[in-house]
Formats: sequence, structure tokens, C-alpha cells
Amino acid sequence: MARNAAGPVAMDCAMAARLGRDAHMRQGAEETSVMSAGEALLAWQLEQAAIDHVREHRFHPERRWRFDFALPAFCIAIEVEGGVWTRGRHVRGRGFAADAEKYNEAAILGWRVLRVTPEMVEDGRALRWIEHAIEGAP
Repeated sequence: MARNAAGPVAMDCAMAARLGRDAHMRQGAEETSVMSAGEALLAWQLEQAAIDHVREHRFHPERRWRFDFALPAFCIAIEVEGGVWTRGRHVRGRGFAADAEKYNEAAILGWRVLRVTPEMVEDGRALRWIEHAIEGAP
């Protein structure tokens, strides 16, 4: 278990998910966001494959970070990264650095983050990786 000057700081992803959800609920009503075409297609694919998932899942006990999709039972998160070919937010300096911080904190909390592009959703690779990650879940 990791420690800092204040004591233990490690927690498993289920505990982090619960703390994040509880913090979110204390803030009021569920916030919603508009899904991209890639996110909408992946949501449909997950439903068709009968994979239980959560949209816009808050995973961190303090930060307002969210995963596009989460499978909390398996500590698997999926991020659909748009704008890859158009110099979108995820590939420019500040956005890339912010994503790195988010994904590193998620890994520390025990999450496995699958990063996919809309093209990977469209051709079925994203769903195959999700299914493989579930099969390999501890």
C-alpha cells in the first residue's frame, strides 16, 4: 500500500468509484453530456453485447474527472478519443498533458483505461478489446 506523510493513500478502483460517485451525488443532479457519434455507436455496441456499463462515470474521489464509459465490476474504463486527425483537444499539448494526469491517477486507483478512436469503434476493434479485457479481468 502506498503511503504519504498523512498515512495510507492507496485504494482499489471499487472504493475509488464509490467515493467518486458519492461525491458526485453530493453535488446535485446528474450532469449529462452530448455523446459523439463514436460514443453513441459504442454505447449501442455495449448494449447489444449485453455488457453492463456506466456513461460519464466519475472515478476519482476529489477530482471531477469522468470516463466516457466504465465497467466498474471489472475496473475497466473506455475513453473515445476524438479529434485525432484534426488536432483536437486530446492531441494538443495542454489537453494531452491533462489526459496523461487523468489516466495516471486512474491507473493508481486500479483502473485499466482503454483509449480508442471513433474508427476503432466503427470497425469493431474497440468492442473486441473490451471483451478481451473482461475475459482477462482479475
